[in-house]
Amino acid sequence: MTGDLHCHTRLSDGSLGIEDIIAQAKRTGIDFISITDHDTMASTSRAMVLGERYGVHIIPGVEFSAFDKKRNRKVHILCYMPEKPDRLEGLCMKISDLRKQRMKKMIEKVMEIYPITMESVLKYAAGSTSIFTQHIMHALIDLGYTTEYFGDLFHVLFNSKTGTCYVPIQYPDVNFVINMIHSADGLAVMAHPTIYDSFDLMDELAESGKLDGIEAWHHSNTVEDTSRILSLCLEHNLIPTGGSDFHGMYSSHSCPIGSYITPKESIERILKKNK
Repeated sequence: MTGDLHCHTRLSDGSLGIEDIIAQAKRTGIDFISITDHDTMASTSRAMVLGERYGVHIIPGVEFSAFDKKRNRKVHILCYMPEKPDRLEGLCMKISDLRKQRMKKMIEKVMEIYPITMESVLKYAAGSTSIFTQHIMHALIDLGYTTEYFGDLFHVLFNSKTGTCYVPIQYPDVNFVINMIHSADGLAVMAHPTIYDSFDLMDELAESGKLDGIEAWHHSNTVEDTSRILSLCLEHNLIPTGGSDFHGMYSSHSCPIGSYITPKESIERILKKNK
């Protein structure tokens, strides 16, 4: 019994639909899957229906964008199995609205450099609950300005420190996000601590008892990172999870569904912890 507990669809910044992902999970022999789109749980009902049809178990999930104010860094928190998901709707809407406002400013900056239109970007965001840089890059690829989503042009435009079109965003405080997840009776799991150098925060949250788990198996984690995370999980009785962080073609690396998985023991703990 294995699961890929980190996948994105067109509802956020993935390139495939819900059914495509569930069907692929079935083909690759994955028993459990969680669609963890950014700041939205809009996939849950549809995923449950399709999961039953394909014989793949669905663990409801969402990946929240948050901010570590103490270290001035972004951080992602995965939420699994919220028993009261309605309590998270306001948070999802708030973050999505912040992202839309910011991305429209970024699109306007890109339009000052390249003769593209707002419509050429928005057509790729039509199925999403927000707008992402992948949608802007897709428009630029279509019009021949680049051939890569995360190549040199992406870094020139959107690097968080030097990007000519980058616009900063202030996500909700990580402690607030975790508290909201727990108020919804969900499990709060830190995603890929390596990507945003969240190890100090990880240790702090684990020590304080605020986390329920940490993503130990992820393409960004080195062998040493995974070992450190597993040791911390063992010390504080946290659930180690894993997932491909699948985005389809909207990805900077090759990482198919099922390339990183959550083992049986962790899945059982996730399922039991909310009963």
